[in-house]
Amino acid sequence: MILPAGIRPAVPADLDAITPLHAEARATYYRGRIPDHLFDSAAEHARTGEGWARAVERGDVLCAVLPDGELAGVAAYRVDGEGTVTLTQLHVAPARWRHGIGSSLHSACLAAWRRAGMSTARLEVYEHNERARAFYAARGWAPDPDGPRAGAHLVLTLRLSGE
Repeated sequence: MILPAGIRPAVPADLDAITPLHAEARATYYRGRIPDHLFDSAAEHARTGEGWARAVERGDVLCAVLPDGELAGVAAYRVDGEGTVTLTQLHVAPARWRHGIGSSLHSACLAAWRRAGMSTARLEVYEHNERARAFYAARGWAPDPDGPRAGAHLVLTLRLSGE
C-alpha cells in the first residue's frame, strides 16, 4: 500500500531519524564501490549527523513524513548566492522507494526555491548512482555545461525560472 507523505520543515527532534535514513540510503549506492568506513562508520555517522544538524538549524531541510509519523525521506539544500541554490541531499528510505516520496520532496524543494526567487539549482550525484541519475534526468536536470564533473560525481543543473 502506498501512503501519502506530508512534507514539512525538519526540526531538531527529527535528527535521530534523519541520520540513520541518510546512512541506509547512501549504503545502497556506495557499498561495494568505496570502502565501507567512508560511509558507514561511527566517525562518518557523527560527521554527517553534525552536517544535518547545521542544515536543520538553518531551516534548509524538508522531511517527508508518513501519516503514522515515520520519516520516509529527507532533502537538504543551501543558497549559494544570488539566484542559485544547491540540492545537497535527497534521500528516501529504501523500503519506501517507488512510492512518490522522492518526487514529493523534489517538488517541495522546487516550490520553496521559486518562492525564494532562485533561478538556478545545482546538485552533485554519484556517477554510479543510476537510480538517482534517472530520477533527476526525468525531472529536467542536465549536466552543468560549465563543469559537468566533481571527482566521482556528476554536476547537474536545473533552470527554475521561465518554466
